[in-house]
This record gives sequence, structure tokens and C-alpha cells, in this order.
Amino acid sequence: MNNQEEKNMLLENKVVVVYGAGGSVGGAVARAFAHEGARVFMTGRNADNVNAVAKEIAAEGGAVETAVVDALDEKSVTGHLDAVVADAGGIDVSFNATGISPAGLQGILFTDLPVDSFLLPITTYARSHFVTAKSAARHMIPRGSGVIMMNTPEPARIGAPLVGGMSVGWAAMEGLNRALSAEWAQYGVRSICLRTTGMLETPIVHTVYGLHADALGMDKDQLTAGAAQMTHRKQLTGLAELASAAVLLASDRASAMTGTVANLTGGVIVD
Repeated sequence: MNNQEEKNMLLENKVVVVYGAGGSVGGAVARAFAHEGARVFMTGRNADNVNAVAKEIAAEGGAVETAVVDALDEKSVTGHLDAVVADAGGIDVSFNATGISPAGLQGILFTDLPVDSFLLPITTYARSHFVTAKSAARHMIPRGSGVIMMNTPEPARIGAPLVGGMSVGWAAMEGLNRALSAEWAQYGVRSICLRTTGMLETPIVHTVYGLHADALGMDKDQLTAGAAQMTHRKQLTGLAELASAAVLLASDRASAMTGTVANLTGGVIVD
């Protein structure tokens, strides 16, 4: 890496924690953060998945460490963050990329959806994001700076059939994002949500399209192509696009942005 590249790193000397870092979104974001100079603490419930991504980052010269953390367990989260702060001196960015399987939750009409299946994503997403945000803010507020980040797909904003309680859970995340900013931005802690379409590089999106295609009696590839056509640019959000936007919004260059949703849907939603 030459001196010019080092000067242009947007997250140099930043300390970042990524939850769900073994997944497609978490892994892509962790890679991008490390590439831009951040020291990345990757967490997840599956050590093998997290370590596999961390190996790739380390091989490229990135500063990365891993830990098994359950983002639904406040004790697990706070214990890990205490250790991070003791080691690194603080935390600058918290990105929660955790997700849950859509099997048994999507592709089912509301009239056929069990109540527990409807509530599961709502309670899971709300709990996880509240736990990780609250725990990070306790360290960020005394320092007067920090960024809380999350990612939602477009059903958080638009009405879409067969999504079950997922859309309600994602909408709750965006509501939480605004509420966190209302309380914490005055202390220098920003809250940002990145809203995308489904991203085809993620296995979970193929599962989702398969569930919806089966419910509608359609071919999965036909449904996927139709989703792309709904965007203005006729293509779905890419993982690299999400990761690049996350880097910019986590950096000091986006210091005026808080309590908002970065719209990366390519025109599916027009604000």
C-alpha cells in the first residue's frame, strides 16, 4: 500500500465491531471497513464462518480479530465490548448485520401464518439491534463520538405481500434508528440505516425468492428478474455497493447524517 492510498483511507484508526460478520452482508462490510484502515472486531454465533472471513481480511493486510458473540444476549454483547474497549481504547462504529432464516416465515399468507411465526422476526430484530446499540452507546457517549449502523431491505418501507412479520421487524429497525438518533446525536453518536433491495450475492435472498416463487406459482428466475425491473436502473443492489456506502457513512465525511435511512434501492423507493 503506497502513501497516497494510506492518506485516502476513510476509516484509519477507527475501531469497528460487526455483528453477524460471518454472513454475506456482515462479511462484505467487515472487508470494506478493514480495507479503509479500520481495526475490525468480527463477531457471530458461528466461529467457523466468522474465522473464514477474518482469514481473508488478514491475508490482505487488514487488522481483524474475532469472537463468538450472541447479539441477542446482552451479557454476551456487553462482555465482548468491555474487552474491545479495554484492548483498543474505545469503539467508533457498531454495525449489526445479523439476520434470521426466512424459512417458515415468508412465502405464507397472513391468514395462514402462525402468530409466533409473525412475531419472531419482530422481536428478534428489535431485541438484537437494541442490545447492540445500547451497549455500544454506553462506550461512545462518554467519548462524544460514534456511529450505530444497520441494514434493511425495501419492505421496511413499502407494502409487499408474503413477507410476514419480516417487514414489520425491518420497519421497527428503521423506527429504532430514528429514536436512537433523537436521544444520542446530541452526544455525538450518530445512527444510520442503509436500505437496499435484496442482494443476489447473498444465499438468503435466493431462499426468499424461492419461497415467494413457490407461493405465487412462478419460476424463481422470472421473479428475480421482475424484482430488478422494478428499479430505475434495472438492477438490484450489490453487496459491494452496500459496503462502499457503509464506509462513507461511517466516516467523518458523513458527520451531518444521523437518524436517517440511506436509500440504496436504485429507485424502487423514491424519497
